[in-house]
Amino acid sequence: MLREASRSLLRDHASMQQVRQRLDDGPDVPADVDATLWRLAAELGWVGIALPEEYGGSGQGLVELSIVAEEIGRALARGGFLPSMLVGNAVTRSTSPELRAEVLPALADGSAGASWAFAESGAPWTLGGIQTTATTSGDTVILDGIKTAVQDADSSRWLVVTALHEGEPTSFLVDRDTPGLSVRRQHVLDLTRSFYKVRLEGVRVPVTRRLDGGPAAIQQLLDDACVLYGAEAVGVMDTMLQLTLDYLKVRVQFGTTIGTFQAVKHKCATMAMLVHGSRAALDYSAMAADAATPDASQACCVAASFISSSVGDVAGEALQLHGGIGFTWEHDLHLFLRRAKVDGVLYGDASVHRERLCGLLQQTHVPV
Repeated sequence: MLREASRSLLRDHASMQQVRQRLDDGPDVPADVDATLWRLAAELGWVGIALPEEYGGSGQGLVELSIVAEEIGRALARGGFLPSMLVGNAVTRSTSPELRAEVLPALADGSAGASWAFAESGAPWTLGGIQTTATTSGDTVILDGIKTAVQDADSSRWLVVTALHEGEPTSFLVDRDTPGLSVRRQHVLDLTRSFYKVRLEGVRVPVTRRLDGGPAAIQQLLDDACVLYGAEAVGVMDTMLQLTLDYLKVRVQFGTTIGTFQAVKHKCATMAMLVHGSRAALDYSAMAADAATPDASQACCVAASFISSSVGDVAGEALQLHGGIGFTWEHDLHLFLRRAKVDGVLYGDASVHRERLCGLLQQTHVPV
């Protein structure tokens, strides 16, 4: 029911015609949020799905969030839904009742959005790549550094900034309008989303805005992000497969539709296997995370590494089977190709997750 309701909403308010209309408005028009879509999605409870019921949420988990994320990818929908979901998870796990009371109701009812400022230029999407610093000064913390690829930062009320505090990765909840914090929109391959570079120059936040959990909590949030953006990538892959199948049924060469050629069928079968395999790995990782199974982290790495690799392969095959028309402005496929390539590297590419998976397996290996 959640999938059907989400797909219906996106079909009516985030059609490809509407997506293209926003692109035609020009690069200087803010593309972070479609106000109508955000309001309707809030009424449907998207951002609040995993938030506690006492704060207006539904008390569900990553399984339900991933269903929505997949439909967002299928429609190339705009808006910082996924970043807000991640921030909601981070604040929910905090032991500060003041922060939960301030942030969670606003996220749940859609009156505010939030995003996570984690990545840094030239650094991997890992805890070891954090270079931004947080220095204690009395009852405040001073943040200095530059974050990159922060989705929808300009329209967010809060940013969760991850920095090194006393040598340990730590996250802080920062108001978007805090003095010393500035954002600049980045030009990226994906035309249907907005990403920003966030500069922090002597940004002061109260020590009470520190989120609990330290590196372990941040790694858990990274795993959540991999599941959600992996789900979005699955939606993108599924749509690229369907676009390709539809094209092959009407494209005629040598007097027959090219979809009847055996070599073409083989490529479609390979694409389908990658899509189904990605969904299977994703579903298990989401269920393992919700159930807090011992292999939850490993399952996340398996899903993230497989999807990061597969989304590029499916995109490549889709483009080859479409031919040159697939990357023309008039064809929708190129918009999905762009999002696919970005989803393949957000929160770490395949190599990052495979390296972590090897480390996790070594930790659990018992010598004979």
